[in-house]
Amino acid sequence: TARRGREHRGKSPLLQQLTSPHFTLCAIPSQMKVGVKQAADLKAMDSGGTSDPYVIVYLTSDTKKKYETKVYRKTLNPVFNESFTFQVRNKNSAPWVQRQGGENGALASAGLALQAPQPWLSIWCSLLTSLQQQEQLGEVCFSLRYVPSTGKLTVVVVEARKLKRMDSRGLSDPFVKVHLILNRKKWKKRKTSVKKNTLSPYFNEVFVFEVPFNQIQNVDLVISIWDHDKVTKNEQIGKLFLGCRATGNQLRHWSDMLSNPRRPVAQWHSLQAVDVVDKALGLKTHLKLPLPTR
Repeated sequence: TARRGREHRGKSPLLQQLTSPHFTLCAIPSQMKVGVKQAADLKAMDSGGTSDPYVIVYLTSDTKKKYETKVYRKTLNPVFNESFTFQVRNKNSAPWVQRQGGENGALASAGLALQAPQPWLSIWCSLLTSLQQQEQLGEVCFSLRYVPSTGKLTVVVVEARKLKRMDSRGLSDPFVKVHLILNRKKWKKRKTSVKKNTLSPYFNEVFVFEVPFNQIQNVDLVISIWDHDKVTKNEQIGKLFLGCRATGNQLRHWSDMLSNPRRPVAQWHSLQAVDVVDKALGLKTHLKLPLPTR
């Protein structure tokens, strides 16, 4: 059994399931207090349809120092109400919460970054499984601006972060391709310069496309990030698309652009798997007929 509030220095086991924890944060200079409140709808980890959950809390800046809550027996909705205080030496420190259950098998984990010191913050947070964490390809920030009267679509590729490592050194040589798709056919394309040896490239490159107002509803904007390779072919890290056929944040960003003509609208987006985006786009292909044989 885990003792209340003790330090934990073991290695993190495999994560397996999505859950939802509720915790609070209080950040003051050089100190952070993390309160683990409760969890809901945990995965059943034993044959009786319940779990024996407890929570591990640590900072990303010091993963050796970890704290545990006490174990709550046979429940999928534990109420912890425990708090832990960390000494913060790095302003980029972020609390990371990992839920354990069953035979000390980790259920899931989640992190939260504080952008600036603030009073108490209370939040529910969805935890990620190890598979979901592996599938995270990175994020990209870009702005969109459309002027209906001139038909000018301006795309500013600003930066990317947390990109997937693509080489043996744990880095990448990323660049961004910007494609316009018209009526499900490739139409126009541009690309940024290559940024060497980085997972957080800064581009700030501007691309202007001519898109008549009567065509804007039929256009998809595809943003893809690639890893440049001099020896073999370039490899895609991830991509996403915006347009009237998009969903979620991508659709909202596109709608905001159309609702605010002449004003740049910037937003961060998570990269998605290449095959998922390509399937959603459903691009038309030109079939090549076989040549007649003599």
